[in-house]
Amino acid sequence: MPAILGAGEHRYRVVEDFAKLPDGWQLTDVASVAVDSKDRIYVFNRGAHPMVVLDREGNFLRSWGEGLFSRAHGLHIDADDHLYCTDDGDHTVRKCTAEGKVLLTIGIPAKPAPFMSGEPFHRCTHTALSPKGEIYVSDGYGNARVHKFTPDGKLIKSWGEPGTDPGQFNIVHNIATDADGWVYVADRENHRVQVFNGEGKYETQWNNLHRPCALCCYGGRSPTFVIGELGPGLSINRNVPNLGPRLSIVDAKGNRIARLGGEEGPGLASGKFLAPHGIALDSKGDIYVGEVGVTNWQSSFPDEEMPAAVRTTRCLQKLERVRE
Repeated sequence: MPAILGAGEHRYRVVEDFAKLPDGWQLTDVASVAVDSKDRIYVFNRGAHPMVVLDREGNFLRSWGEGLFSRAHGLHIDADDHLYCTDDGDHTVRKCTAEGKVLLTIGIPAKPAPFMSGEPFHRCTHTALSPKGEIYVSDGYGNARVHKFTPDGKLIKSWGEPGTDPGQFNIVHNIATDADGWVYVADRENHRVQVFNGEGKYETQWNNLHRPCALCCYGGRSPTFVIGELGPGLSINRNVPNLGPRLSIVDAKGNRIARLGGEEGPGLASGKFLAPHGIALDSKGDIYVGEVGVTNWQSSFPDEEMPAAVRTTRCLQKLERVRE
């Protein structure tokens, strides 16, 4: 019996064994996922085939990116089905067609900016677009900045610095925008999402989150957000319940509408999460969750051998919205 997560209008059925890959293939650490205008799912992962494309039923369509990407991290898709692929191992953002042709590269491949210099990029993490097509990049592990670029990749401005005050960051891990141009930043190790206007002015923040990692905005002028929260990363709170990993659904003011999973910690059972790192929704409202279980396994289960399923079937989950 498939697990059911959530309650009320936000109930989701876990689709077992969703991804159907060619024989011998596997997905390793699905860092991010995106859905195009035809409900094709783009799975950006750290395996031998970095971009795997599936249909809504999980059937394999094609792959690309072999030899191009160093370490998949973020993926965003625009209204024209162009993909913005953030490679934190290569310190670049590449804009690609749906077939994998590179149209634009921002950043210098394999040449990071100095650590915490504020200059782009040092292990950049994700992208989002303004209503005018300007490109926001969260930057990320070796910086504490958000950068804003023109659509053709020229730097407009940057904001942020290390710290815990408003407008400061401690691992700026993900970024999203809405139809009105507000910018939402998952400030992961500060346990919050910060909200800015399009020019980087701090407006507010959402708390009551645990290491917000994935961030997905949908719904047009009245947006709703799905936030992937990581579980504990320290030995002292590793076994504390109700800290995730989980998904939280919130409204445009950050009020929680629903929470999916996370009460009993990470796991491989249906309805549990390991490390929700990327989230996307299709036209039917179904949720796709990319997980970095291989990367996160040691911190979650330091005394357990990693099962083969973590490298194969368990790094991409589909949650089908219950419509009865």
